[in-house]
Amino acid sequence: MAQGLLGKKLGMTQIFTQDGKTEAVTAIEAGPCTVLQVKTVDKEGYNAVQYGYGNAKRITSPRKGQMKDMGSFRYLREFRVEDTSAINVGDTVDISQFAEGDLVDVTGISKSKGYAGVVKRHGFRGGPKTHGQSDRWRAPGSIGATTTPGRVWKGTRMAGRLGGDRVTIRGCKVVKADAERNLLLIKGAIPGSKNGLLMIRKSLKGKK
Repeated sequence: MAQGLLGKKLGMTQIFTQDGKTEAVTAIEAGPCTVLQVKTVDKEGYNAVQYGYGNAKRITSPRKGQMKDMGSFRYLREFRVEDTSAINVGDTVDISQFAEGDLVDVTGISKSKGYAGVVKRHGFRGGPKTHGQSDRWRAPGSIGATTTPGRVWKGTRMAGRLGGDRVTIRGCKVVKADAERNLLLIKGAIPGSKNGLLMIRKSLKGKK
């Protein structure tokens, strides 16, 4: 079966370890997902499996045809796989593929924070707080030279939109996998806001 799953971020909490220490974890409602399509090298040029997850209130006719009357899914996502021989359309995937102590890579959309200055966006320290510099506290400073090159270099860190990016956290540890409640507890923070979509896959970190 494919090494991946779709889920929804429920929020953060803490649990107690056996030695009495607290550990911050993120609760994820993971799966179950339905296999809607299996892509192969011969037909599409690569091996992948397409999952359907979540309930959609309204779907269009083309999307309904794509789901082949297997449900009304809100999210459709692909996972690359090496072998598709054991995967069939209509299969159900749950968190049974994950166990306590496994390392996973979690992908989500980071929280959007709108337009932000360089201090908040890039961690600049700001200008001097004395010698008459009353309006430079959170300013970016110089953004380029004069005649040479006579322009602002591409990629210069400046103010702009912060957040709302696709972020992947690698090597996250699975603290608990509750198959009955479709609940995963991942150690540490996970990108995204509450109820945000997450893609969870077996981590390549630490493998030989």
